[in-house]
Amino acid sequence: MEERLSDLGEAELLRRLAAWAPAGQFEDDAALLEERSGRLLVINTDVLVEGVHFSDATMGARDLGWRAAAANLSDLAAMGCRQVVGLTVGLVAPGPTPWPWVAGVYDGLAEALQRYGGSLLGGDCCRGDQRLLAVTALGHVGEGPIRRGDGRPGDLLVSSGPHGLSRLGLALLRQEPEVYAAGFEGTALAARAVASHRRPQPRFDAVAALEASRPAAVPWRVGGCDSSDGLLASVAAIASSSHCTALLDRQRLPQDPDLAPLGSAVRWCLEGGEDFELVLALPAAWAGALCRQLPGCSRIGELQTKEHPSAAGEVLWSDDRSPVKASGAAFHHFD
Repeated sequence: MEERLSDLGEAELLRRLAAWAPAGQFEDDAALLEERSGRLLVINTDVLVEGVHFSDATMGARDLGWRAAAANLSDLAAMGCRQVVGLTVGLVAPGPTPWPWVAGVYDGLAEALQRYGGSLLGGDCCRGDQRLLAVTALGHVGEGPIRRGDGRPGDLLVSSGPHGLSRLGLALLRQEPEVYAAGFEGTALAARAVASHRRPQPRFDAVAALEASRPAAVPWRVGGCDSSDGLLASVAAIASSSHCTALLDRQRLPQDPDLAPLGSAVRWCLEGGEDFELVLALPAAWAGALCRQLPGCSRIGELQTKEHPSAAGEVLWSDDRSPVKASGAAFHHFD
């Protein structure tokens, strides 16, 4: 029986597709290209598909445009980008799609670019059976790149901010019973959570703080990625690419404190996804300096030498060395 994408999953699919690219090219959030001037250009592409990544039930057109831009810009920040060049946008939609919906999407895209810099550079459009946005973002690296594979044993793992709020926002928009039973409806927390889901903020400020906090004697070497796929997946990706094992501290999980009453709080912190924070692996002195300078930044664990070849990418609790197990509730492509 021939294999199907649902059998492979996203990670195995990407591993196989990487055979058509230069070695290591698929290991990061985006691609790095060196220009003739010596500057590093970051290029990233994301696809947002109706019914998979968005729906009219949870998001209006303008918020969708902002979110499409922000998801791509977050990947630029996750590579160490400080300057946004711009976006290209491919639009696929059925013929009966109302023009005001399209205009709203592009208003949201433009609003994000006005906030973070760069221009709408072009794109394409085509008729299709469902709405789809394919966005490519371009930007320039600042002081140095951030790569998933640049972590080393002994590095501390830090998060630029708390996790789980976007997942709460999605739960509220979906009217999931748990959040209503907890009494979150109509609260300031609910408004903050919905805004976090609809209007994520790419962490260019964290990159600026990273550059400003680097101790003079410490050379540039930063492992990291963003947490759009969830905190646990991000930590595992850094550990795997860096050929390390990761230890997470149960007492230091970057859980939004207002989520504590929820039974799903820890799971949403680890696997909720779409928080778009930066997860970084840094030498201890630099990690400490960054956390002192960047509000909301916290140490969450460390990388250590893998104990056996298959341990690369393994994530363990630091107190008892037991595996940090995924619940299976995280989003998976091709399921």
